[in-house]
Amino acid sequence: MEGMLPDYAEFDQAIGLDWYRMDPNLSFLLDRYLPDPGDRAFAEDHVGRFGPLVGQVVAPRAEETDKHGPALRRYDRRGDEVDEIVHHATWTENKADLVRNGFVSLETYAGRPAPAVVGASLSYLVSQAETAIYCGLGMTSGAADIIERHSPAAVGDDMVRRLRSLDPAEAWEGGMFLTERQGGSDVGANTMRAVEDGDEWRLFGDKHFCSNVDADVFIVLARPEGAPGGSRGLGTFIVPRHLPDGSPNGFSIKRLKPKLGTVGVPTGEVTLDGARAWLAGNRTASGDATGDAARDGRGINRMMEMVNGSRFGVALMGLGIHRRSFLEAAIYAARRSQFGSRIDAYPLVRETLVDLLVDLEAGMAVTYECAAAERTASDVASGRLVRRILIPLAKMRCTRTAVGAASTALEVFGGNGYMEDWPMARQLRDAQCHTIWEGTENILCLDVRRAIAGEQAHLALFSRMEQALDTAAGHKVLASTVDAVVGALAEARAAVTYLASAPDDLALLHSRRFAELLGDVSEGALLVEQAAWALDRDGDARKAAVARRFATRRLVSAPLRGITDPDRTVLDLFEPLVRYGPVDGADLAA
Repeated sequence: MEGMLPDYAEFDQAIGLDWYRMDPNLSFLLDRYLPDPGDRAFAEDHVGRFGPLVGQVVAPRAEETDKHGPALRRYDRRGDEVDEIVHHATWTENKADLVRNGFVSLETYAGRPAPAVVGASLSYLVSQAETAIYCGLGMTSGAADIIERHSPAAVGDDMVRRLRSLDPAEAWEGGMFLTERQGGSDVGANTMRAVEDGDEWRLFGDKHFCSNVDADVFIVLARPEGAPGGSRGLGTFIVPRHLPDGSPNGFSIKRLKPKLGTVGVPTGEVTLDGARAWLAGNRTASGDATGDAARDGRGINRMMEMVNGSRFGVALMGLGIHRRSFLEAAIYAARRSQFGSRIDAYPLVRETLVDLLVDLEAGMAVTYECAAAERTASDVASGRLVRRILIPLAKMRCTRTAVGAASTALEVFGGNGYMEDWPMARQLRDAQCHTIWEGTENILCLDVRRAIAGEQAHLALFSRMEQALDTAAGHKVLASTVDAVVGALAEARAAVTYLASAPDDLALLHSRRFAELLGDVSEGALLVEQAAWALDRDGDARKAAVARRFATRRLVSAPLRGITDPDRTVLDLFEPLVRYGPVDGADLAA
């Protein structure tokens, strides 16, 4: 069929391919969210560069990195503590290539601002190769943002320059230390002390989960002496790993964690003993971070700026693993023959592959909306509220779905999928990490609840979803899907009303179900909007087929669990769905 990808049987595996050219949905999203021709051309240049870089260079190295994880060298031969992390060459080579190509600072590389959806696309591609490396380099970008806005210029300007450098020889990396052993998700229980020392501070205490532990500068949560208990008493501090003379800055790595996955990025336990630090405050016009502004009670908020950005990044990690899982499964199913036929000719395998792709496109719809919300919403303020509530929803949905996607794709491989010399075992090991990083599902559900109670963010979200549904007017092929989303949106509104007056323990009990409902509504509405846009632009009903399949599975309760449903979408439209070919609206008329 004209316009489709080649038969997946032509490929041996995902590694070695141009991952941008193999993903027409990514190109579709860039078209959709970048209406300005200059921005779209910019995206094509840079996302186009990363497709072969990641699929052909970074990905094969990542497989080696997973087999040769980092090691802690505590002492040198003289017995002096050095706390050096020794990496395999593939890890350092991949980081160097990504730094040189502007992954940490595309603005520096390109000499112009980069639309958020372009940065998201690069992260999505890199995550298909290895989420561990995105963890380290993503935190580097987040640390640079915090330091640029909240450090004294005399301290922070050189740090920012090095964090955003394109030269691997001088580039720094950043990290983020929140968690303590007794606190976990309850950061208000943190005990790391911050003692004022003139214009600087000294930090004392332990941190328990410190990823990218051999970075050069860290954003650290600690409690100033005399500050009240709980999260409101915490401050956000900027802590270099070494002093200007190269000696350790009161920094000691106790051990590296023996992790299930994300092996490449070193995660350790750290002790800070008098580490020199600066409190993250508000920069004045003169470039200083004033003491009064630094004590404005927003210390935890400054850390949460980085955490919320990291949550968005972890959602992209989930999408990357999901996409890699689909691509590997599609190639394997096309090449594998059983009982005289390719296994992708069998109905159950077709359903498996189509549903992997439908869930992926739904997750991408909501996550790319996070990146573009300030443009797509009715106004900037509403866009920020949409982003505020959608990020935890996207992180929750995309990371959990990725675990299922990796497991499902592994099963397509049969026994080979369970073997470490095939691609799916690592994807499953890595995927499980991301439901935990930057907040478990329970914590994310509570964050959604806070966004509603404290900021009324659901009102902006509901308005945005109504705006998305309005685009489907006049498209009969979308009518049943729109009806399903409208019904789910009404349920979400009713749930808000009910939970507002429900006993607190009952409201908490239902917070996960409520967050899942919001996720379903958001993904469904945004898929409808994308489908209407594709119909208007190209007359192509492929995205309408995706939206309808999503609604059938997530929003509608079919009798007899769908057994009597005559829908043949996964059978008759299998090829254009999984190979991204055009679909005639007449094929969806039923």
